[in-house]
Amino acid sequence: MEQEMKDMYEALGISSQVLEFGNKIEEALRERFAQIDKRAEYNQLKVIHAMQKNRVDVACFQYASGYGYNDKGRDVLEQVYAETFHTESALVRPQITCGTHALALALAANLRPGDVLLSPAGKPYDTLEEVIGIRSSKGSLAEYGITYQQVDLQEDGYFDYPAIEEALKNEKIKLATIQRSKGYQTRPSYSVDEIGELIAFIKERRPDVICMVDNCYGEFVETREPSDVGADMIVGSLIKNPGGGLAPIGGYIAGREDLIENCAYRLTSPGLGKEVGASLGVMQSFYQGFFLSPFIVSGALKGAIFAANVYEKLGFPVIPNGTEERHDIIQAVTLGSEEGVVAFCQGIQAAAPVDSYVTPIPWAMPGYDSDVIMAAGAFVQGSSIELSADGPIKPPYAVYFQGGLTWAHAKLGILKSLQCMLEKGLVVIPE
Repeated sequence: MEQEMKDMYEALGISSQVLEFGNKIEEALRERFAQIDKRAEYNQLKVIHAMQKNRVDVACFQYASGYGYNDKGRDVLEQVYAETFHTESALVRPQITCGTHALALALAANLRPGDVLLSPAGKPYDTLEEVIGIRSSKGSLAEYGITYQQVDLQEDGYFDYPAIEEALKNEKIKLATIQRSKGYQTRPSYSVDEIGELIAFIKERRPDVICMVDNCYGEFVETREPSDVGADMIVGSLIKNPGGGLAPIGGYIAGREDLIENCAYRLTSPGLGKEVGASLGVMQSFYQGFFLSPFIVSGALKGAIFAANVYEKLGFPVIPNGTEERHDIIQAVTLGSEEGVVAFCQGIQAAAPVDSYVTPIPWAMPGYDSDVIMAAGAFVQGSSIELSADGPIKPPYAVYFQGGLTWAHAKLGILKSLQCMLEKGLVVIPE
């Protein structure tokens, strides 16, 4: 079997030098991988319990069209999400097109002209800049008279509590947005406990401030979610963790019932809210993806940890490092050059089951302030729970790796990225 495995990796373009280097690292991670499997088991049971409690049945998978009145599958799924995330309500819809749309929806639904949006965790993800109006864009919150206030992070990447306390003296602050994952930054991603501490700090001083968490890339990484530690809303994309690789589109917002009701009225129309919005035949994929998500996420986590250890041993700065606890599925690797970022992404693309023959190159992607390269040979376009890597072409030239519907595929992707960098003379594998 060992020789057969080597032959198969060789057929996929992985040299014996790269494979042996990777296998040594994998062997050292076995105990940690076993811990990830136990956490996934707990989260799997949590999802099953929510599905059973809300009496999911085959009728939930039926096709609904038109207005979508009495769409049982849609309504029960939202109860399942609320139960799993321990919230009062949830909005889970294919009409929410992506994570940025879900965040924009939650903000626009719960802010009014004259309100101030606070980011106590520094700069938000790039695509939110136009939503907020930091960069001018049609339909931004700024165009509706909603202003923005930011508290920069400390040098170590964590919250500046004295500055946050000072900012909260602004009585017009209505909502605080907290981004769990690092985005295109080299700061740490935040644990549920750290987010809980920040929310508690805000609520002690301003209990009226709504605390919203961008939960993208974080679902099922830990046994708790930000909604378990005081978040009024958590927001995410179904083509990331909770869709389990099966959801073809969609997003979710879970939280306080009044806030979710506002989101529903913003998504559809005043007076209609949650009552309309047909599921159009995607419900089975939504349910089954959510069911599979805990173990899909565990495979992605293993891939991220493997990537951290591989590239750390090769001398590249990585965040998180090879031994740190994980709070999302994203692994940042600072490669230090455009050539390194491009080679890494081209290796990931070459490992894909779809479009493996395509060579990704940087391009002016909408919503970003620099060229971006994206590698994603995915079954669902843009699905970053599937094996993918991307990064902006600007200093410090960091690449962001995530996903892999199975650990085996995540491993292949990292080995292929290393093989590509090796062949371009961008890395030396130690003896």
